[in-house]
Amino acid sequence: MNLGQWIGLIALIISLYILWQIKDVLLLMFAAIVLATTLNRLAKRLQRMGMGRGLAVVLSAVIFLAIVVGFFWLIVPPFTQQFQELTLRVPQGFQRFNTWLDQTETRVPTQLTQYIPDVNSLIQQAQPLINRALGSSFTFVSGTLEVVLKILLVLVLTGMFLADPAAYRKVFIRLFPSFYRRRVDGILDQCEVSLEGWVTGAFIAMSVVGLLSVTGLSILGVKAALALGVLAGFLNLIPNLGPTMSVIPAMAIALLDAPWKSLAVLILYFVIQQIESNFLTPIVMARQVSLLPAVTLISQLFFVTFFGFLGLFLALPLTVVAKIWLQEVLIKDVLDQWGNKSNRETELVVVSHQTTETRSSENPINEDKSIVDDL
Repeated sequence: MNLGQWIGLIALIISLYILWQIKDVLLLMFAAIVLATTLNRLAKRLQRMGMGRGLAVVLSAVIFLAIVVGFFWLIVPPFTQQFQELTLRVPQGFQRFNTWLDQTETRVPTQLTQYIPDVNSLIQQAQPLINRALGSSFTFVSGTLEVVLKILLVLVLTGMFLADPAAYRKVFIRLFPSFYRRRVDGILDQCEVSLEGWVTGAFIAMSVVGLLSVTGLSILGVKAALALGVLAGFLNLIPNLGPTMSVIPAMAIALLDAPWKSLAVLILYFVIQQIESNFLTPIVMARQVSLLPAVTLISQLFFVTFFGFLGLFLALPLTVVAKIWLQEVLIKDVLDQWGNKSNRETELVVVSHQTTETRSSENPINEDKSIVDDL
Protein backbone atom coordinates (compact mmCIF):
# COMPACT_ATOMS: atom_id res chain seq x y z
CA MET A 1 0.00 0.00 0.00
CA ASN A 2 1.10 3.55 -0.69
CA LEU A 3 1.31 6.35 1.86
CA GLY A 4 -2.23 7.60 1.23
CA GLN A 5 -3.73 4.15 1.80
CA TRP A 6 -1.79 3.74 5.04
CA ILE A 7 -3.03 7.11 6.25
CA GLY A 8 -6.62 6.17 5.37
CA LEU A 9 -6.30 2.84 7.21
CA ILE A 10 -4.88 4.50 10.33
CA ALA A 11 -7.64 7.15 10.24
CA LEU A 12 -10.28 4.39 9.97
CA ILE A 13 -8.81 2.50 12.95
CA ILE A 14 -8.70 5.68 15.05
CA SER A 15 -12.30 6.52 14.12
CA LEU A 16 -13.51 3.04 15.08
CA TYR A 17 -11.64 3.28 18.39
CA ILE A 18 -13.23 6.66 19.17
CA LEU A 19 -16.69 5.32 18.28
CA TRP A 20 -16.13 2.34 20.55
CA GLN A 21 -15.16 4.59 23.44
CA ILE A 22 -18.36 6.63 23.07
CA LYS A 23 -20.61 3.65 22.32
CA ASP A 24 -22.81 4.34 25.35
CA VAL A 25 -23.46 7.90 24.19
CA LEU A 26 -24.23 6.67 20.67
CA LEU A 27 -26.69 4.14 22.09
CA LEU A 28 -28.46 6.87 24.06
CA MET A 29 -28.58 8.97 20.88
CA PHE A 30 -30.17 6.06 19.03
CA ALA A 31 -32.76 5.69 21.81
CA ALA A 32 -33.55 9.40 21.45
CA ILE A 33 -33.81 9.01 17.65
CA VAL A 34 -36.25 6.09 17.99
CA LEU A 35 -38.33 8.04 20.48
CA ALA A 36 -38.24 11.23 18.40
CA THR A 37 -39.20 9.30 15.26
CA THR A 38 -42.20 7.77 17.04
CA LEU A 39 -43.38 11.10 18.45
CA ASN A 40 -42.80 12.79 15.09
CA ARG A 41 -45.05 10.24 13.36
CA LEU A 42 -47.69 10.87 16.04
CA ALA A 43 -47.35 14.63 15.50
CA LYS A 44 -47.78 14.17 11.74
CA ARG A 45 -50.99 12.24 12.30
CA LEU A 46 -52.26 15.00 14.55
CA GLN A 47 -51.35 17.51 11.82
CA ARG A 48 -53.48 15.57 9.32
CA MET A 49 -56.40 16.15 11.69
CA GLY A 50 -55.97 19.90 11.20
CA MET A 51 -53.68 20.67 14.13
CA GLY A 52 -50.68 22.99 13.75
CA ARG A 53 -47.14 21.64 13.84
CA GLY A 54 -46.18 23.30 17.12
CA LEU A 55 -49.33 22.22 18.95
CA ALA A 56 -49.04 18.68 17.55
CA VAL A 57 -45.44 18.36 18.80
CA VAL A 58 -46.34 19.70 22.25
CA LEU A 59 -49.34 17.37 22.54
CA SER A 60 -47.24 14.38 21.47
CA ALA A 61 -44.61 15.22 24.08
CA VAL A 62 -47.27 15.67 26.78
CA ILE A 63 -48.80 12.27 25.95
CA PHE A 64 -45.39 10.61 26.19
CA LEU A 65 -44.49 12.30 29.48
CA ALA A 66 -47.87 11.33 30.93
CA ILE A 67 -47.19 7.69 30.02
CA VAL A 68 -43.70 7.80 31.59
CA VAL A 69 -44.90 9.47 34.80
CA GLY A 70 -47.84 7.08 35.06
CA PHE A 71 -45.55 4.08 34.57
CA PHE A 72 -43.20 5.07 37.40
CA TRP A 73 -46.12 6.11 39.61
CA LEU A 74 -47.65 2.66 39.22
CA ILE A 75 -44.40 0.69 39.50
CA VAL A 76 -42.10 2.29 42.06
CA PRO A 77 -44.27 2.78 45.22
CA PRO A 78 -45.78 -0.75 45.40
CA PHE A 79 -42.52 -2.41 44.39
CA THR A 80 -40.62 -0.49 47.07
CA GLN A 81 -43.04 -1.67 49.74
CA GLN A 82 -43.23 -5.27 48.50
CA PHE A 83 -39.47 -5.72 48.12
CA GLN A 84 -38.84 -4.29 51.57
CA GLU A 85 -41.24 -6.87 52.96
CA LEU A 86 -39.64 -9.53 50.79
CA THR A 87 -36.17 -8.88 52.21
CA LEU A 88 -37.59 -9.47 55.67
CA ARG A 89 -39.71 -12.51 54.81
CA VAL A 90 -37.14 -14.45 52.80
CA PRO A 91 -34.84 -15.22 55.79
CA GLN A 92 -37.91 -16.31 57.76
CA GLY A 93 -38.89 -18.60 54.91
CA PHE A 94 -35.45 -20.16 54.86
CA GLN A 95 -35.65 -20.75 58.61
CA ARG A 96 -38.99 -22.54 58.22
CA PHE A 97 -37.59 -24.60 55.36
CA ASN A 98 -34.58 -25.63 57.47
CA THR A 99 -36.90 -26.70 60.31
CA TRP A 100 -39.00 -28.75 57.90
CA LEU A 101 -35.87 -30.44 56.53
CA ASP A 102 -34.71 -31.34 60.04
CA GLN A 103 -38.06 -32.91 60.80
CA THR A 104 -38.02 -34.81 57.50
CA GLU A 105 -34.53 -36.23 58.11
CA THR A 106 -35.64 -37.72 61.43
CA ARG A 107 -38.28 -39.75 59.59
CA VAL A 108 -35.93 -41.03 56.87
CA PRO A 109 -34.30 -44.42 57.50
CA THR A 110 -30.65 -44.25 58.50
CA GLN A 111 -29.65 -46.30 55.46
CA LEU A 112 -30.87 -43.57 53.15
CA THR A 113 -29.52 -40.62 55.12
CA GLN A 114 -26.06 -40.86 53.58
CA TYR A 115 -27.55 -40.46 50.11
CA ILE A 116 -29.39 -37.24 50.99
CA PRO A 117 -27.31 -34.16 50.14
CA ASP A 118 -26.58 -31.62 52.83
CA VAL A 119 -29.29 -29.18 51.85
CA ASN A 120 -28.79 -27.01 54.92
CA SER A 121 -25.26 -26.09 53.94
CA LEU A 122 -26.37 -25.36 50.39
CA ILE A 123 -29.12 -23.08 51.64
CA GLN A 124 -26.74 -21.29 53.99
CA GLN A 125 -24.38 -20.69 51.08
CA ALA A 126 -27.16 -19.54 48.78
CA GLN A 127 -28.91 -17.27 51.28
CA PRO A 128 -26.36 -14.40 51.07
CA LEU A 129 -26.54 -14.54 47.27
CA ILE A 130 -30.33 -14.37 47.33
CA ASN A 131 -30.31 -11.50 49.79
CA ARG A 132 -27.79 -9.70 47.61
CA ALA A 133 -29.98 -10.29 44.53
CA LEU A 134 -32.99 -8.92 46.36
CA GLY A 135 -30.98 -5.88 47.37
CA SER A 136 -29.87 -5.39 43.76
CA SER A 137 -33.47 -5.70 42.58
CA PHE A 138 -34.56 -3.11 45.09
CA THR A 139 -31.78 -0.80 43.94
CA PHE A 140 -32.77 -1.34 40.33
CA VAL A 141 -36.42 -0.60 41.02
CA SER A 142 -35.75 2.46 43.13
CA GLY A 143 -33.35 3.81 40.53
CA THR A 144 -29.89 5.36 40.68
CA LEU A 145 -28.52 8.76 39.83
CA GLU A 146 -26.78 7.42 36.72
CA VAL A 147 -30.01 5.97 35.32
CA VAL A 148 -31.87 9.20 36.01
CA LEU A 149 -29.20 11.25 34.24
CA LYS A 150 -29.30 8.94 31.21
CA ILE A 151 -33.08 9.20 31.04
CA LEU A 152 -32.86 12.99 31.23
CA LEU A 153 -30.25 12.99 28.45
CA VAL A 154 -32.48 10.87 26.23
CA LEU A 155 -35.46 13.15 26.90
CA VAL A 156 -33.46 16.31 26.13
CA LEU A 157 -32.08 14.84 22.89
CA THR A 158 -35.56 13.67 21.95
CA GLY A 159 -36.92 17.18 22.39
CA MET A 160 -34.12 18.63 20.24
CA PHE A 161 -34.64 16.08 17.47
CA LEU A 162 -38.40 16.51 17.60
CA ALA A 163 -38.23 20.31 17.40
CA ASP A 164 -36.64 20.30 13.93
CA PRO A 165 -36.16 16.74 12.58
CA ALA A 166 -35.59 17.86 8.98
CA ALA A 167 -32.46 19.85 9.92
CA TYR A 168 -30.79 16.89 11.66
CA ARG A 169 -31.79 14.62 8.78
CA LYS A 170 -30.12 16.96 6.26
CA VAL A 171 -26.94 17.05 8.34
CA PHE A 172 -26.81 13.25 8.39
CA ILE A 173 -27.46 12.98 4.65
CA ARG A 174 -24.68 15.45 3.86
CA LEU A 175 -22.17 13.03 5.41
CA PHE A 176 -22.53 10.91 2.26
CA PRO A 177 -21.28 11.70 -1.27
CA SER A 178 -23.57 13.89 -3.35
CA PHE A 179 -24.43 11.14 -5.85
CA TYR A 180 -25.64 8.87 -3.01
CA ARG A 181 -27.64 11.35 -0.93
CA ARG A 182 -30.97 10.72 -2.62
CA ARG A 183 -30.48 7.00 -2.02
CA VAL A 184 -29.72 7.62 1.67
CA ASP A 185 -32.86 9.73 1.98
CA GLY A 186 -34.92 6.80 0.68
CA ILE A 187 -33.24 4.41 3.12
CA LEU A 188 -34.05 6.76 6.00
CA ASP A 189 -37.71 6.74 4.91
CA GLN A 190 -37.70 2.93 5.08
CA CYS A 191 -36.11 3.02 8.54
CA GLU A 192 -38.75 5.46 9.74
CA VAL A 193 -41.60 3.27 8.46
CA SER A 194 -40.05 0.13 9.98
CA LEU A 195 -39.50 1.79 13.36
CA GLU A 196 -43.11 2.97 13.37
CA GLY A 197 -44.22 -0.56 12.57
CA TRP A 198 -42.10 -1.96 15.41
CA VAL A 199 -43.48 0.58 17.88
CA THR A 200 -47.07 -0.17 16.80
CA GLY A 201 -46.66 -3.92 17.06
CA ALA A 202 -44.78 -3.68 20.36
CA PHE A 203 -47.44 -1.43 21.86
CA ILE A 204 -50.23 -3.83 20.89
CA ALA A 205 -48.36 -6.84 22.26
CA MET A 206 -47.39 -4.96 25.41
CA SER A 207 -50.98 -3.90 26.06
CA VAL A 208 -52.37 -7.42 25.61
CA VAL A 209 -49.70 -9.03 27.81
CA GLY A 210 -50.14 -6.38 30.50
CA LEU A 211 -53.93 -6.71 30.50
CA LEU A 212 -53.78 -10.52 30.72
CA SER A 213 -51.18 -10.34 33.50
CA VAL A 214 -53.20 -7.86 35.57
CA THR A 215 -56.35 -9.95 35.16
CA GLY A 216 -54.67 -13.23 36.07
CA LEU A 217 -52.78 -11.82 39.05
CA SER A 218 -55.93 -10.15 40.36
CA ILE A 219 -57.83 -13.44 40.17
CA LEU A 220 -55.01 -15.17 42.10
CA GLY A 221 -55.07 -12.41 44.70
CA VAL A 222 -51.40 -11.44 44.29
CA LYS A 223 -50.40 -8.11 45.82
CA ALA A 224 -49.43 -5.23 43.52
CA ALA A 225 -51.17 -6.95 40.60
CA LEU A 226 -51.46 -3.72 38.59
CA ALA A 227 -47.78 -2.86 38.99
CA LEU A 228 -46.69 -6.41 38.13
CA GLY A 229 -48.92 -6.45 35.06
CA VAL A 230 -47.59 -3.11 33.83
CA LEU A 231 -44.03 -4.35 34.37
CA ALA A 232 -44.79 -7.57 32.46
CA GLY A 233 -46.13 -5.58 29.54
CA PHE A 234 -43.15 -3.22 29.57
CA LEU A 235 -40.58 -6.03 29.69
CA ASN A 236 -42.40 -7.72 26.81
CA LEU A 237 -40.58 -5.17 24.63
CA ILE A 238 -37.56 -7.45 25.11
CA PRO A 239 -38.32 -10.64 23.15
CA ASN A 240 -37.38 -14.03 24.62
CA LEU A 241 -35.69 -12.64 27.76
CA GLY A 242 -38.29 -10.09 28.88
CA PRO A 243 -40.92 -12.64 30.03
CA THR A 244 -38.31 -14.43 32.16
CA MET A 245 -37.31 -11.14 33.77
CA SER A 246 -40.93 -10.22 34.52
CA VAL A 247 -41.91 -13.49 36.19
CA ILE A 248 -39.22 -13.27 38.90
CA PRO A 249 -40.64 -10.31 40.89
CA ALA A 250 -44.18 -11.66 40.43
CA MET A 251 -43.24 -15.06 41.88
CA ALA A 252 -41.28 -13.40 44.69
CA ILE A 253 -44.22 -11.23 45.76
CA ALA A 254 -46.66 -14.15 45.43
CA LEU A 255 -44.38 -16.18 47.71
CA LEU A 256 -45.17 -13.75 50.52
CA ASP A 257 -48.73 -15.14 50.66
CA ALA A 258 -48.31 -18.85 49.90
CA PRO A 259 -45.95 -21.14 47.96
CA TRP A 260 -48.79 -22.37 45.76
CA LYS A 261 -49.42 -18.81 44.58
CA SER A 262 -45.86 -18.57 43.37
CA LEU A 263 -46.30 -21.76 41.35
CA ALA A 264 -49.63 -20.51 40.02
CA VAL A 265 -47.97 -17.26 38.91
CA LEU A 266 -45.34 -19.25 37.03
CA ILE A 267 -48.05 -21.24 35.24
CA LEU A 268 -50.01 -18.05 34.50
CA TYR A 269 -47.00 -16.29 32.93
CA PHE A 270 -46.17 -19.41 30.93
CA VAL A 271 -49.68 -19.53 29.47
CA ILE A 272 -49.65 -15.79 28.68
CA GLN A 273 -46.33 -16.06 26.89
CA GLN A 274 -47.53 -19.05 24.89
CA ILE A 275 -50.52 -16.98 23.76
CA GLU A 276 -48.24 -14.03 22.95
CA SER A 277 -45.60 -16.01 21.05
CA ASN A 278 -47.90 -18.43 19.19
CA PHE A 279 -50.87 -16.20 18.36
CA LEU A 280 -50.24 -12.52 19.04
CA THR A 281 -46.73 -12.12 17.63
CA PRO A 282 -47.39 -13.96 14.32
CA ILE A 283 -50.52 -11.88 13.72
CA VAL A 284 -49.33 -8.45 14.86
CA MET A 285 -45.55 -8.27 15.03
CA ALA A 286 -44.74 -10.36 11.96
CA ARG A 287 -46.74 -7.97 9.79
CA GLN A 288 -44.90 -4.96 11.20
CA VAL A 289 -41.33 -6.30 11.42
CA SER A 290 -40.19 -9.38 9.51
CA LEU A 291 -37.25 -10.81 11.45
CA LEU A 292 -36.24 -14.44 11.83
CA PRO A 293 -36.42 -15.70 15.45
CA ALA A 294 -32.78 -16.81 15.41
CA VAL A 295 -31.69 -13.38 14.17
CA THR A 296 -33.61 -11.73 17.02
CA LEU A 297 -31.98 -13.95 19.65
CA ILE A 298 -28.48 -13.55 18.21
CA SER A 299 -28.88 -9.78 18.07
CA GLN A 300 -29.98 -9.74 21.73
CA LEU A 301 -26.93 -11.73 22.80
CA PHE A 302 -24.66 -9.47 20.74
CA PHE A 303 -26.03 -6.15 22.00
CA VAL A 304 -26.30 -7.22 25.65
CA THR A 305 -22.69 -8.44 25.55
CA PHE A 306 -21.28 -5.19 24.18
CA PHE A 307 -23.78 -2.58 25.41
CA GLY A 308 -25.34 -3.99 28.59
CA PHE A 309 -28.99 -3.73 29.59
CA LEU A 310 -29.72 -0.73 27.37
CA GLY A 311 -28.38 -2.68 24.39
CA LEU A 312 -30.69 -5.56 25.28
CA PHE A 313 -33.65 -3.20 25.48
CA LEU A 314 -32.82 -1.59 22.10
CA ALA A 315 -31.70 -4.82 20.40
CA LEU A 316 -34.83 -5.19 18.26
CA PRO A 317 -35.01 -1.62 16.85
CA LEU A 318 -31.24 -1.69 16.29
CA THR A 319 -31.62 -4.96 14.40
CA VAL A 320 -34.50 -3.57 12.33
CA VAL A 321 -32.44 -0.52 11.28
CA ALA A 322 -29.29 -2.59 10.70
CA LYS A 323 -31.25 -5.02 8.54
CA ILE A 324 -32.50 -2.21 6.28
CA TRP A 325 -29.05 -0.68 5.86
CA LEU A 326 -27.42 -4.06 5.16
CA GLN A 327 -30.15 -5.04 2.73
CA GLU A 328 -30.19 -1.75 0.83
CA VAL A 329 -26.51 -0.77 0.88
CA LEU A 330 -24.47 -3.95 1.21
CA ILE A 331 -26.72 -6.38 -0.65
CA LYS A 332 -28.53 -4.29 -3.28
CA ASP A 333 -25.95 -1.57 -3.98
CA VAL A 334 -22.74 -3.59 -3.56
CA LEU A 335 -23.14 -7.37 -3.73
CA ASP A 336 -25.95 -7.45 -6.31
CA GLN A 337 -23.95 -5.09 -8.54
CA TRP A 338 -20.59 -6.80 -7.92
CA GLY A 339 -20.18 -8.53 -11.29
CA ASN A 340 -22.71 -6.60 -13.34
CA LYS A 341 -20.21 -4.05 -14.62
CA SER A 342 -17.74 -6.62 -15.87
CA ASN A 343 -20.56 -8.68 -17.40
CA ARG A 344 -21.86 -5.62 -19.25
CA GLU A 345 -18.36 -4.85 -20.52
CA THR A 346 -17.98 -8.46 -21.74
CA GLU A 347 -21.35 -8.30 -23.49
CA LEU A 348 -20.35 -5.05 -25.20
CA VAL A 349 -17.08 -6.61 -26.41
CA VAL A 350 -18.90 -9.68 -27.77
CA VAL A 351 -21.54 -7.57 -29.52
CA SER A 352 -18.87 -5.31 -30.99
CA HIS A 353 -16.90 -8.31 -32.23
CA GLN A 354 -19.99 -9.87 -33.79
CA THR A 355 -20.83 -6.55 -35.46
CA THR A 356 -17.31 -6.35 -36.89
CA GLU A 357 -17.53 -9.90 -38.25
CA THR A 358 -20.91 -9.15 -39.84
CA ARG A 359 -19.62 -6.05 -41.52
CA SER A 360 -16.55 -7.95 -42.74
CA SER A 361 -18.65 -10.72 -44.27
CA GLU A 362 -20.91 -8.17 -45.96
CA ASN A 363 -18.03 -6.06 -47.37
CA PRO A 364 -15.03 -8.37 -47.89
CA ILE A 365 -13.57 -6.16 -50.65
CA ASN A 366 -13.69 -3.06 -48.52
CA GLU A 367 -12.11 -4.95 -45.63
CA ASP A 368 -9.30 -6.24 -47.87
CA LYS A 369 -8.82 -2.74 -49.21
CA SER A 370 -8.62 -1.33 -45.73
CA ILE A 371 -6.06 -3.93 -44.76
CA VAL A 372 -3.99 -3.08 -47.82
CA ASP A 373 -4.27 0.58 -46.97
CA ASP A 374 -3.13 -0.16 -43.46
CA LEU A 375 -0.13 -2.03 -44.80
